[in-house]
Amino acid sequence: MREIVIDTETTGLEPADGHRVVEIGAIELFNHIPTGRIFHTYVNPERDMPEDALQVHGLTSAFLAE
Repeated sequence: MREIVIDTETTGLEPADGHRVVEIGAIELFNHIPTGRIFHTYVNPERDMPEDALQVHGLTSAFLAE
């Protein structure tokens, strides 16, 4: 069985409040074993990073702007 496991980091949990995705990661598993195929990217949220989100993932607005 082939599976893709996805993880994201965000500026918060409420899209209606302007929160956005800032990091996406994915790995492929075959029979629950990593195949070595991965995907990873950072996304510039084009907004300030709330302090509580920064405490969770440590991604600053300055880092994501680059």
